[in-house]
Amino acid sequence: MKPQTATIRLNKAQQFLLRAGALLGAAAILLHAHSAYAEDKIKIGYWPIAGGLPFFVALEKGYFKEAGLDVEGVKFAAPPQIVEAMIAGRIQGSANGTASAALAVGDIASPGFAHIFASNPSNHHYVLDEFLVAANSPFKTIADLKGKKVASGPGIQNVTLAKAVLEKNGIENPQVIELPVGQHVAALAAGQIDAVYTLEPTGTIGRMSKMTRVLETGVIAKYVLGKADAPWFGGSASLTTVFINQSPEAAKKLIAAYGKGIDFVRKHPDEARQYLNGYTSIDKTLASEVPIPGYKMYNEFTPSDIEYFQKFFDLFFDRKIFTRQVLVPSMLYK
Repeated sequence: MKPQTATIRLNKAQQFLLRAGALLGAAAILLHAHSAYAEDKIKIGYWPIAGGLPFFVALEKGYFKEAGLDVEGVKFAAPPQIVEAMIAGRIQGSANGTASAALAVGDIASPGFAHIFASNPSNHHYVLDEFLVAANSPFKTIADLKGKKVASGPGIQNVTLAKAVLEKNGIENPQVIELPVGQHVAALAAGQIDAVYTLEPTGTIGRMSKMTRVLETGVIAKYVLGKADAPWFGGSASLTTVFINQSPEAAKKLIAAYGKGIDFVRKHPDEARQYLNGYTSIDKTLASEVPIPGYKMYNEFTPSDIEYFQKFFDLFFDRKIFTRQVLVPSMLYK
């Protein structure tokens, strides 16, 4: 697939969701429809990146089944599609790795449509975000990418953050191409693009195949949040308010089972990595090489965490991508 230049001149959150295929008028009606949730199955959308590992673990180790729940993972090509499906009532939630900013845009379009119950903070230590270049490229720093063809994953969060990082490195009015994450390594190796802002396991796949190399990791914490050790809550697990209200006990059980998945990843990271196979493009023989981001449940957030999370959301408000300020505490599950 030939990379296409992104169009992101957006003045309204509705324009963004429309670009993702959402029909907001119909979605608003479906949000309140009693038929939005089928009791016999709970569908959770996920994006095939390393951030979703706790969900993959919980599915494969049977934590949801142990809780008496029939949970199905539904793979999507981009986070905005997950949000659109949640608003329309086709799925009941999102796994970690789903862009937090996409969830915030969903909240702007349909206020209170979902609540975040877990997030995956990352930085230079808990690696998820990174800039990659071809293995034989001459670039040494992000600043070297001035005038070069740079890509990112699909969705407004990826494009906006890639631009913000480039700007912080002295590149004025950077242009960023949207490209599915599965094409990042091949596009670099083929010379279609010069660099890409991407998420793990893409960097590991490129490094192990000797097709790409990492230019810099933890770029959002460093350049957007202003501190290399800051937690960037770029992806979040959530449940729709419809599901929470209609089936509060099932919601509690799901969150508890998901929490067991997070606990397993924390205690047994090497064993947990095997569950990336089948859900992401990483081969099981390479899974041991993939870095893992951090994870926090809704009841583990500190005031500092919320402050950094809010700073992340405010970037989109300041750039007029969000039509109103989205307050993190209002989106957290309670």
